Amino acid sequence: MAETKKTQMLDTAVSTRIRLARNLANYPFPHRMTAEQKEAVVREVTDALFSANKTIGQTFHATKIADMPQAEALYLVEQHLISPEFAETPDGVVLRDDSGTVSIMLNEEDHIRIQVVLPGAALDEAMETANRIDDLLDEKLRYAFDERLGYLTQCPTNLGTGLRASVMVHLPVLTDQRAIGSLSAALSKLGMTVRGIYGEGSEARGKMYQISNQVTLGLSEQEAVESLKTVVAQVMEQEAQAREKVFAASPAAFDRVCRALGTLQYARLLSGEEFMELVSDVRMGLCAGALEGMTPGDVDQLIAQAQPATILHRLGRNLSAQERDRERADFVRAAVRSVQPAE
Repeated sequence: MAETKKTQMLDTAVSTRIRLARNLANYPFPHRMTAEQKEAVVREVTDALFSANKTIGQTFHATKIADMPQAEALYLVEQHLISPEFAETPDGVVLRDDSGTVSIMLNEEDHIRIQVVLPGAALDEAMETANRIDDLLDEKLRYAFDERLGYLTQCPTNLGTGLRASVMVHLPVLTDQRAIGSLSAALSKLGMTVRGIYGEGSEARGKMYQISNQVTLGLSEQEAVESLKTVVAQVMEQEAQAREKVFAASPAAFDRVCRALGTLQYARLLSGEEFMELVSDVRMGLCAGALEGMTPGDVDQLIAQAQPATILHRLGRNLSAQERDRERADFVRAAVRSVQPAE
């Protein structure tokens, strides 16, 4: 029983992201760089990365944002491989690996932003991968580093480790209970922040939130990650306990998830907003054990594949809004066909 409760708690975690901000010592920060200097940064970093490719054991591909169709850039945003701001940076270059979990943004707010995104709660694994790439680049590049301040970054809030670690969590019950405001305030006092699905300034679509560290100065990367792990575990436990009480209190919660499932299984048109609301309820039902036939991780993959630009990317052509909603409905119906109420 204890193991089951632990699994249900961990199911609250959707994904993990590690981001390391780095700058090269022999160039000004990006907002003061010339076009030639930005091109030089790209050359230096790509040369360093590709020469270390065999050590990393991964193959990276470089793409300039200006050469990328807008739908492709938005697809990378939806997959959390680049930031929404970077998608509008024409002189930016993104390096992506074949696994689809690692990306390196060049000439974003900083010269280098290493990102690792993994499913579920995987802070240690993501940190290990990010550090491995960072160490290899550090061997071949001269980072802007100060013995007292640590890694130097364009924004002072990233000084020190340059680390932003975050875990995306699904908090439908706490959201319904209007507890997110107080939760956010409490986490702020612990040096953490709660943001929307695409980071700062974005909405919490599908009742999903990113919990990340705010403090980068005065502590090590490992200390920051351990603190975040502790906080996220507490939040996930709160959600799991609240969910258990809600489903035990009345049949209304069970009815809600069954209605959401029925709509997803039979709808012929699904807008992005309606899909996120309904799939959030279905995911909640799976976590609570009220539904079966799919895992919360399967739902997370479905959510990623049902985003607007990702649909266009998968089909390889443009669609009208209604055509896209029809494609989403068809795709979702097939994916949730085997889900049913648990006996």
